[in-house]
Amino acid sequence: MTTTAEAARAQVPAAGKLTLDHVAHFVPHLDSASAALERLGFTLTPFSAQSHRLEPGGPVVPAGTGNRCVMLKQGYLEFLTPTGDTPVAHQLRTAIERYVGAHLVAFGTSMPDIDHGRLAKAGFEPLTPVALQRSIETASSTDTARFTVVRVPPGAMAEGRIQFCQHHTPHLLWQPRWLDHANRAQGLAGVLLCVEDPRQVAQRYARFTGLLPQVTGRTWRIDTARGFLLFVEPEALTRNFRLTPPTLPWIAGYILESSDIAASSHHLHGANCDVKVLESRRLLVKLPPALGGLAIFQPPKSGALTFD
Repeated sequence: MTTTAEAARAQVPAAGKLTLDHVAHFVPHLDSASAALERLGFTLTPFSAQSHRLEPGGPVVPAGTGNRCVMLKQGYLEFLTPTGDTPVAHQLRTAIERYVGAHLVAFGTSMPDIDHGRLAKAGFEPLTPVALQRSIETASSTDTARFTVVRVPPGAMAEGRIQFCQHHTPHLLWQPRWLDHANRAQGLAGVLLCVEDPRQVAQRYARFTGLLPQVTGRTWRIDTARGFLLFVEPEALTRNFRLTPPTLPWIAGYILESSDIAASSHHLHGANCDVKVLESRRLLVKLPPALGGLAIFQPPKSGALTFD
């Protein structure tokens, strides 16, 4: 069994490296989203209201948002909902009007100051780093999870809220009791972004992250130290998945590593989920409307996911 210390250590990138830390859905009704996630076979953390300190030394104030999470052995999924009347809550509601689904991609970092400097040099005009926190239950009490988040102004990254996140208390998030899932999901392997011009967008993300993009055919890819981003045209999703994007750009979904793809298939089919079998034993799951988007389950050490 994975210990808290082992799970926490696995999440912290080495100095100067980035990981794919988490992806967040923005949802209007967290109760409906939670029921859908449980049917899909995910174990959920309890609801947690978020607070933040907008400037160094400033007061901690409610962010107007709350979440539940799916913690994985590598990375996690977050499900955010607006709960108040704040600028951040307004951003969520505006995004939800575009579509319900994934709107946030967070890169894990151990050097947010370096990331902030790179963004400034590249012309992204990053905001002052935010000290974010939320209460979290432990096995015996309640504690406070703390993060430093580096963001850019709304609209600077058209795909959504693309940010950097440093975990100060990973042992509070990656508690072993939340890491086992009936659908056998164990890791966040990648994110799928559907855009009009994959080359142009991948090159912008290269400036954002300092990582080199790669291209195979018309699909562009950026690899972090753990996890990748794929940039594809809408025609590729239609051709390969028979999906029509609700709008562009669209963070379509993510790729999850399964510890046992046969068990994943058994659970998802048994729960009457919308599942399509792809090549290399991958499973395409069209997520229900309460969540939006798609998830692809794949066996460990799968080859590259291609769209050509």
